[in-house]
Amino acid sequence: MTLPPPEPGPTGFTQRKRVFFHHCDPAGIVFYPQYLLLINEVLQDWFETGLDVGYAGLFADRRIGIPTVRLECDFLAPSRLGDALDITLSVERIGKSSFELRYECAGSPGQDVRARIRAVLVTTSLDGHGPIPIPQDIRTAMERYT
Repeated sequence: MTLPPPEPGPTGFTQRKRVFFHHCDPAGIVFYPQYLLLINEVLQDWFETGLDVGYAGLFADRRIGIPTVRLECDFLAPSRLGDALDITLSVERIGKSSFELRYECAGSPGQDVRARIRAVLVTTSLDGHGPIPIPQDIRTAMERYT
């Protein structure tokens, strides 16, 4: 079954994801680490379509990494096989080399929130493996989602 396109949000990037069998535990609900895989897919799509920054090129060409250094997760209600989740990413803070994202996973637009996740990511050099300032083109694109 094809999912309808996500609804555009005023301050966030929303993508609809379907809960598949491989996301679920024996109880038939989403196994909590699977949310992290889902939000990572949204992050990659946000870079590609929301920020217009090639995700693969970020690593291969620009030699920039964006590791997650902090996660906070609140699981509020179960999601089940076949559910459609609207996952909205918004930018909470942009620092010199780090940025904080908030994800809200909802069963229907703006209602029935299943999970809230806060993540802090850092821009790093893949050559020196230390933090680097967020490139200006990425910073400017991110500011649209604050």
